[in-house]
Amino acid sequence: MFKSNFKIFLLNTSIVLIIFLIDRLSKIYILKLAELSDKVDVYLTSYLNLYLIWNKGIAFGLLSSNENLIYNIISAIIIIITFVILFMAIKTYGFRRYSLMLILGGSLGNLFDRLYYKAVPDFIDFHLNSFHWFIFNVADIFITVGVICLIYAEIFFNSTKNEKLF
Repeated sequence: MFKSNFKIFLLNTSIVLIIFLIDRLSKIYILKLAELSDKVDVYLTSYLNLYLIWNKGIAFGLLSSNENLIYNIISAIIIIITFVILFMAIKTYGFRRYSLMLILGGSLGNLFDRLYYKAVPDFIDFHLNSFHWFIFNVADIFITVGVICLIYAEIFFNSTKNEKLF
């Protein structure tokens, strides 16, 4: 029993760490580009650019503020939410657990940046002609996919019996 639980713990921890590392490596790469050229504005395709901005708010730059008190309150709330997500991931199983681990890995990536840089580097600029979506990062992708998976699980797997299929 202990050996089985330890293997599951190792797998789950590995998934979260891999997501965190993918996010960190992407941000380190972009920040190195910024060091070399003093600005990141890279045209990749007609739909995708790399453009570095620093986000002091929450998702999509909401609640951005230069006030330290507001920034610290938002950061404290994000830390609490991250612990809640961790607790939920521990208490759930199957598809929902993996969805929460995607969110947790992305959340830890962005939380690290908030604490280390005092802002989150966002750099993926997806656009259609002149309509630009919010600039985001790799952690945001994992968080979004995790939330979509949770919504999917709630719609299609609302009983615990069905969840064990995953």
